[in-house]
Amino acid sequence: MNDSLVVPEDTVATAVGETTFPRMGVIEQIWETDPIPIEEIEGRAAAAVDDLDFSDVPDGGEVAIGAGSRGIANLGSIVSGVVAGVRDRGYEPFVFPAMGSHGGATAEGQREKLDTLGVSEETVGCEIRATMDVETVGETPERGVPVYADANAVAADAIVMVNRIKPHTDFGGEVESGLSKMLVIGMGKQRGAKMAHDWAVDWSLRNMLPEIASQLLEALPVAGGVAIVEDEHDDTTLLEGVPASGFLERERELLETAERRMPKLPFDDLDVLVVDRIGKDISGQGMDTNVTGRRHFTINEPEPESPDVKRIYLRGLTEKTKGNAMGMGQADFVHRDVKAGLDWPKALINAITASTVRGVRLPPVVENDRAGLRGALGTIGPVAGDEARVLRVTDTMRLQRCYASEPLIEAARDRDDLRVIAEPAALAFDDGGEFVAPTPGED
Repeated sequence: MNDSLVVPEDTVATAVGETTFPRMGVIEQIWETDPIPIEEIEGRAAAAVDDLDFSDVPDGGEVAIGAGSRGIANLGSIVSGVVAGVRDRGYEPFVFPAMGSHGGATAEGQREKLDTLGVSEETVGCEIRATMDVETVGETPERGVPVYADANAVAADAIVMVNRIKPHTDFGGEVESGLSKMLVIGMGKQRGAKMAHDWAVDWSLRNMLPEIASQLLEALPVAGGVAIVEDEHDDTTLLEGVPASGFLERERELLETAERRMPKLPFDDLDVLVVDRIGKDISGQGMDTNVTGRRHFTINEPEPESPDVKRIYLRGLTEKTKGNAMGMGQADFVHRDVKAGLDWPKALINAITASTVRGVRLPPVVENDRAGLRGALGTIGPVAGDEARVLRVTDTMRLQRCYASEPLIEAARDRDDLRVIAEPAALAFDDGGEFVAPTPGED
């Protein structure tokens, strides 16, 4: 990497020509939510364990609790509650990382990743057993695809998964991100994750996940899982114990609930979307493809029907993503801070494992915000800058408050689900060509 990859602002200006920047105001989405109070989370998670099936587990038996998905609110408290619920039933719990190849595909890296998610031996009150070793526990009937599972989980008397149910960024199906995916890919460690994504090239995860999940449920003592659904603010709104017998059917129902509750852009048709940050703590693809409408880096998977966004300008990475810029390939222009924060080995390991290497392609790198927005506006066709439909968001999880250009502000006035917080004003840049206004979620 070197500064020769950064395109100076004057070069962009020469290519684009005279640019009129839009006036920007602030809008807010109106959401009706009913989150679980923070002080009740741990107790609700413990109570969810009562709905799982431990009928074949001996007294004092070991129960392996799988966790490890990023970006889940209150994960430490939820896992702690599940641990307590298992222990209250007379069993001995331990936690294992169920995160595929994440954490650099090493046992210590996965243990450290759990710690950053609020899950440590101190916070959840039980042992954490981290290994990349897997056992082959079967194969799919028609294709003969091997089915892998974490060696520590296989040796336990029962297995409980803890995960959020939500639409997946790489595919659409009856079962997407959730308990079944964590069984297949998370519990399969790097070997299982790579196998699943390799086969997904020809077999699609929408077809593979239910079949391999069924194999695992048949081969292993899965007591069930604790399903999490979050609301538009990414707060915990539902915790439910799902026994193994109802994994696939109940997940389908919960996925519909999660899809209704997930935050989305307030408009389906945009000329420019400015995204302040991406990261693995935001989405598996850095920015959620269900929000951006861009899934062109996947294989044999259709694009979401909406929204339609002509250009995306990306400004930076989250601190927690630790340089993993998976998803930057969705953008059309990126700020030099994205390039500066890249950890190429980490991003490439993730991309190769998931067979989505196009997701880490580096778009044109611009010197500053003024160059990024100028480049985006200059490539949307014959649309004047002051007429462009431009939206700026913090990230694809935090979408309640957004900066919006004047045409969008006017459209918002006629909608019951939106309110105008600030009237349009001239867009301001500092001496370095960076936006003066803070991220939309900040004052």
